[in-house]
Amino acid sequence: MRGIGLWALDGIPEIVPGDDLARMIGDALAADAEGVRDGDVLVVTSKIVSKAEGRIVAAADREDAITAETVRVVATRGATRIVENRLGIVGAAAGVDASNTPEGTVLLLPLDPDASARALCAALRERFGVRLGVILSDTLGRAWRIGQTDIAIGAAGILVVDDLRGTTDTQGRPLAVTVPVVADELAGAADLVKGKATGSPVAVVRGAGRFVTDDVDTPGARILPRTGESDMFRLGADEAYAAGLAAGRAEAGS
Repeated sequence: MRGIGLWALDGIPEIVPGDDLARMIGDALAADAEGVRDGDVLVVTSKIVSKAEGRIVAAADREDAITAETVRVVATRGATRIVENRLGIVGAAAGVDASNTPEGTVLLLPLDPDASARALCAALRERFGVRLGVILSDTLGRAWRIGQTDIAIGAAGILVVDDLRGTTDTQGRPLAVTVPVVADELAGAADLVKGKATGSPVAVVRGAGRFVTDDVDTPGARILPRTGESDMFRLGADEAYAAGLAAGRAEAGS
């Protein structure tokens, strides 16, 4: 195939805690008209992984659940909180989802999305005898951009970045900072065919086999968030101003 092809995988029913997700996705792949090939990448909506792993929790107040999943508040604007969650992901609501869950419950992200991706990847590779990559995706807003897109929060059997630093461009100039985040690009593209309300939580991407690895246990999506000293935007503008003002007053008073 020239270029990239992708489509939603049909035949996956509503997921409940305890479901064998690898078997269910595998059955859908086996029944798919396109079949499965070496180098295919599966983009799996993290919500169905959370459901299968029983990450549904009782929460009369979603805000309390967000607080419990938060390790650092970045900015607050009205009812919206931008926070860093336990996975190091910075976004709204710490990934706590109240949509398509029973009344009085919320859905949390998988405890370890990379481990979940590795388990899926290993099981599906064993079943079909081909190299597959697996990406777990979730929806996230971005600083300085309106709206949302899907990103990778877990990955296995695939290079999550294409590090071009040290190579040259078409004019022979060295590339010093060029590191495309392949996993995020594929997650975003896959969401175009999965959709948000179509009941198709898995997409197949074909044509990205150059990023699929022989080994399932590769550096996953956990390496992608910038946290700690590498985070150049640790606070919102109002919060940074308030912190600077407080620090200045403290210094003046010392």
